[in-house]
Amino acid sequence: MLLLLSMPVEVQESSDFHLSGDYLLGGLFTLHANIKGTTHLNYTQVPQCKDYETKVLGYNLMQAMRFAVEEINNDSSLLPGLSLGYEMVDVCYLTNNIQPVLYFLAKENFKVPIQQDYSNYLPRVVAVIGPDTAESVVTVNYLLSLFLLPQITYSAISDELKDRSRFPSLFRTIPSGDHQIEAMIRIIIHFDWNWVILIMSSDDYGRENSQLFNEKLEGRDICIAFQESLPIPLPNRVLLPQDSQRMEVIVTKIRRSTAKVVVVLSLDLALYNFFLEVLRQNVTGTVWIASESWSIDPVIHSLFYTQRAGTFLGITTPIVSIPGFSDFRIRKNDVKKPEMNKQSSEPTCNQECDTCPNATESYNTILTLSGERVVYNVYLSVYIVAHALHSLLDCDAAGCSKDAVYPWKLLQEIWKVNFTLLGNNIFFDSKGELPLGLEIIQWQWEDGQNPFNSIAFYSPAEQRLLNMATNISWHTANNTAPSSICSKNCQLGQWKKPVGLHPCCFECVNCSPGTYHNLSEDFECQDCPQNEWSNAGDIQCYKRSLQYLEWQEPLTIIVVILATLGFLSTLAILIIFCVHFQTPMVRSAGGRMCFLMLTPLLIAYVSVPVYIGRPTVFTCLYRQTLFTLCFTVCIACINVRSFQIVCIFKMASRLPRAYSYWVKYNGPYVFVVLITLLKVAIVVANIMTIPANPTILYDTENPWIMILNCNTNSRKAILFNTSLDLILSVFGFSFSYMGKELPTNYNEAKFITLSMTFYFASSAFLCTFMSVYQGVLLTIFDVSITVINLLSISMGYFGPKCYMILFYPQRNTLAYFNNVIQGYTMRKD
Repeated sequence: MLLLLSMPVEVQESSDFHLSGDYLLGGLFTLHANIKGTTHLNYTQVPQCKDYETKVLGYNLMQAMRFAVEEINNDSSLLPGLSLGYEMVDVCYLTNNIQPVLYFLAKENFKVPIQQDYSNYLPRVVAVIGPDTAESVVTVNYLLSLFLLPQITYSAISDELKDRSRFPSLFRTIPSGDHQIEAMIRIIIHFDWNWVILIMSSDDYGRENSQLFNEKLEGRDICIAFQESLPIPLPNRVLLPQDSQRMEVIVTKIRRSTAKVVVVLSLDLALYNFFLEVLRQNVTGTVWIASESWSIDPVIHSLFYTQRAGTFLGITTPIVSIPGFSDFRIRKNDVKKPEMNKQSSEPTCNQECDTCPNATESYNTILTLSGERVVYNVYLSVYIVAHALHSLLDCDAAGCSKDAVYPWKLLQEIWKVNFTLLGNNIFFDSKGELPLGLEIIQWQWEDGQNPFNSIAFYSPAEQRLLNMATNISWHTANNTAPSSICSKNCQLGQWKKPVGLHPCCFECVNCSPGTYHNLSEDFECQDCPQNEWSNAGDIQCYKRSLQYLEWQEPLTIIVVILATLGFLSTLAILIIFCVHFQTPMVRSAGGRMCFLMLTPLLIAYVSVPVYIGRPTVFTCLYRQTLFTLCFTVCIACINVRSFQIVCIFKMASRLPRAYSYWVKYNGPYVFVVLITLLKVAIVVANIMTIPANPTILYDTENPWIMILNCNTNSRKAILFNTSLDLILSVFGFSFSYMGKELPTNYNEAKFITLSMTFYFASSAFLCTFMSVYQGVLLTIFDVSITVINLLSISMGYFGPKCYMILFYPQRNTLAYFNNVIQGYTMRKD
């Protein structure tokens, strides 16, 4: 159960700075850092801050608000007849946020009533400007947003402040942290650095911005060598012993690291001791990239009287010169500080810090030369409220209405402001931010020069650096940008072999053969296309040499000559057998079956050219089908003829019935037809399962050569087809060997046995060679063996017959054959 107590909230008075007026602005500033020659501010109601010394930048911002208020009050056109007042308090870094806010929200009696509806509630101030850090802004806005009281922060960059549902009344006059981190990364990319150190403060500012920095590095070739968080000192800047030891370790790591670029995302409070330790350890040659929180801090700048620590680059808002402000900043007033009336609850007027002007005067030169950067953000914040009041109160030349200014109404008008101030067009986008850019500055120490020299401009809209200067003073031996990379870029033709966990650390290794590399940032070599190749370390691939059996090769010419001679001799045999068809010699050779043998031989000889030239689908199919079919028919006929002769002379008398069936039903032709059909079935099955398409093979010994040949898998089909021919050759050899003692006119055993033996041996050799070699020689071996086998059949079987027919006609008579058979019969008896 939530209980709401209906009682006022008592708020202690805060009388630090007060100027009476019709409308009050609340200001929250941080004024606690040590500098030379300063004394304490007089805070009557914030005793925890009484030992802090004035921070020059904080006092400078306070003066900017006062200057803006006085300038507006002296301008009769903006708020005629009205004057602005202000009350300022020191939030003491993080320790004093709630008390001032409650004071701003209270009425004149210093009480904040608890109400259901605050739409008609009038708090003490109409708007709050500040504070500086995101942590303080979040704390303050949680209270201010309940009243929809406008708040404008001049230096909080946290991206969480973009959330309008959480911070409906918050605006800011400084670009968000997202833009500033992106600007840092653009600097790193511009100078080709990829090996950086990240230092952050151990607070919300450091943690949030370092996380954002790491997120933005994803997908970019930038690596963080290591990251460390700086311990936050006590309010008097004293470090505990363990924190001092840790600080020393961090600086030692930086000094020993190969990374020469250090990104520092920290509030200034944690940096004084850090840079003192940097100077003590004499860290040199380093590039320090500063976040906006300390990039133009004159106190840290004054620590480095020389460039010993290296080069300082920073991110900050652009220079906007505010006329008259430099003199106003160190103006001495004669206003006397009133005595504190302890019995009165009213705040006392204490506009002046007694000795702050003296301290600020000592830094006035550096503040003036550096340009009014963050100062302009405060100055602009006051003008935004003034223009919103001008619109809300319907101000004109005659004056402004005296209506009550409710916070939520003023908030609506701030969203609508659109004016020009010192050359800049001012309006808020949907996230409550101004379309402002950022400047990249470099620290200088030459007398009379801008200590924070602008070297580039970052455009958030374009997300790139503009107008990068070429005359940057690098504090190196030869005045060149230092190198900060984990590993040097590889040469073309090399790839980056990762070393460790960081992608920026690698070894350069030559690309292996068959790969190339023509980019310096890739971690892998690209594979060459299939028709190209490369040597190790090449930056591109080159065309491979396409090889196949060509006509002009010496071996090809020899094979073609042999095939031509074989074709002509076989054709001559066919003619001779046709002319002497009725003679006993032709009939003893097989009669009509001789033509069945000679025709496939002629077709096989004609098929030799399909092995030569560029393979096509037709030539590959021809090899796999017609050629092997012709050869099978020829061997089947030889088997039948050998079997038939043995059967006549040795088996007919023993198996007369079987022999009668063999003769009656044309056994020789039936056998040849069956073998042919079986071979056709095998060939058709192979064609359906293994397409005979030309394919490219790669020479394993010489990768620069591509071999264009028929489908590699078609060789499996050839091996399967050959197996049937091998079986037939074994049977043909067996039958021929059995008929070695037959009559001379019927005895072809020697020639058939020789041809079948050669065919079997050559086929076995070819099958073995095909399984281990894929080159061009395979084709020439295949066609050579094929031609020799054809010659052995045509010349071994038919050659002797033609010789007898042409040169011994007396032996080609029926009487001579009868005498030979009678002599063989008598020997057997």
